[in-house]
Amino acid sequence: MNLIRCLHITNANEAIHHIREVGVDPTGVKLMGKTLHFNLKMEEIDPRTANVLKQEMLSLGGDVAVDRRGLDCSIKQTDALLMGTQKHFEKLILKLEQYPDLGALRQSIKEAIKNISRTHYAIRCRKQKLILGKRTLLMGVLNVTPDSFSDGGAFFNKEKAVSRGLGMVEEGADIIDIGGESTRPGSKPVELEEELRRVIPVIESLEKEVDVPISIDTYKSAVAQRAVEAGAQIINDISGLHFDPKLAQVAAREDIPLVLMHIRGTPETMQKDVHYSSLFAEIIRYLKNSIRVAESAGLDPGQMIIDPGIGFGKTIEDNLLILKHLYEFRILGKPILLGTSRKSFIGKILNTEVGDRLEGTLSSIAIGVLNGAHIIRSHDVLEAKKAIAVADAVRLAGN
Repeated sequence: MNLIRCLHITNANEAIHHIREVGVDPTGVKLMGKTLHFNLKMEEIDPRTANVLKQEMLSLGGDVAVDRRGLDCSIKQTDALLMGTQKHFEKLILKLEQYPDLGALRQSIKEAIKNISRTHYAIRCRKQKLILGKRTLLMGVLNVTPDSFSDGGAFFNKEKAVSRGLGMVEEGADIIDIGGESTRPGSKPVELEEELRRVIPVIESLEKEVDVPISIDTYKSAVAQRAVEAGAQIINDISGLHFDPKLAQVAAREDIPLVLMHIRGTPETMQKDVHYSSLFAEIIRYLKNSIRVAESAGLDPGQMIIDPGIGFGKTIEDNLLILKHLYEFRILGKPILLGTSRKSFIGKILNTEVGDRLEGTLSSIAIGVLNGAHIIRSHDVLEAKKAIAVADAVRLAGN
């Protein structure tokens, strides 16, 4: 009796592993190792371009799905779904050289294939280099605020905040993320001096006692600059440089990593009338713009991390889709940070208040790790560390 298995291959290493298991010789492994299948969706392109792509991909053995109205160019723009192996796309990139007016498109496809095939990164902090991809790193959340949605007021006192930071390191945090302004839905901005008063003393004290990098959670360039001078080594901007573009100059000047997050609107307005024409396209477009702003300011492209912004202007369904298809953000070629900790979508699924969302949070963390998160941001460090360890073991099994 014949036995047939359906292999779920998610990366090139897995493809090579299965090819070797069959007994293919080393030369064959090298030739066949590029058989991972990709589906690249292009939105709102010229129908004539879509037809060129379809013609060339069909000639190579791949295919392109196009709106039937795009085939006869009866519409001005169309989406196109390009389907093929890595080999198909590499050959397509070469064939597009004969179309000078498609040079930018050719480069975009080349960059996309390179980005989605990448799993490991390294970012430079002042005291150490963080390797991302070998194991998932954990960022502990330390809110020095009276009104954050989860732990507002718990660590508003400097001594309590420092003690909690030290405790997080003991529990296994790889990074401590300190914030002095609540960004819960409906929250209002905090004055600059007040935010500084909250975070700077805590950063100064912790920096002397911990070896892990401290991250400053702020969208204000003035706060970021003072925080870096006090000892912070990473900047975490919930606005992706949309609130204060000068923050990119701080990161570039100090040559430190910058987290670029997506948010729809502001914390005060983000959960009002939430809707997207194309959820992933809009988030990716927003983050691409953030990356361009950071690069224009002179920041090393290798010093950027992206965050799709779970809960920041998203419906429950949006959050679930982002978590389910997190790997889509690999297209940006940056390490991915994920923050689901104690968020309202978990509470609504489980019908629980914020203090009773641990199990839901840990489930979302494990899913995020398996789907490509490089850094997990969590309030519950000890528990999250264990969840990450198990998820990483599954993710790396067989590699």
